[in-house]
Amino acid sequence: MTRKHLPIGIQTFRAIREDDCYYVDKTGFALHLINYGKYYFLSRPRRFGKSLFLDTLGELFSGTEQLFRGLEAHKRWDWR
Repeated sequence: MTRKHLPIGIQTFRAIREDDCYYVDKTGFALHLINYGKYYFLSRPRRFGKSLFLDTLGELFSGTEQLFRGLEAHKRWDWR
């Protein structure tokens, strides 16, 4: 059994998914923010994934469906 790589130093959603690295799926949370929120201030300490989260949102709105296969957002997002 092979293990996935840890995404140390990788800050783009595309690189993490294409390189088959470990990824904690927060796309369901992202969809909740998109559907039920208005304005958000992302206040988190350094190195806590703010850039990765924003990059994930960018890929979601860009419509790159293949990156989201197997994740929560894939079955709940309108890819048309």
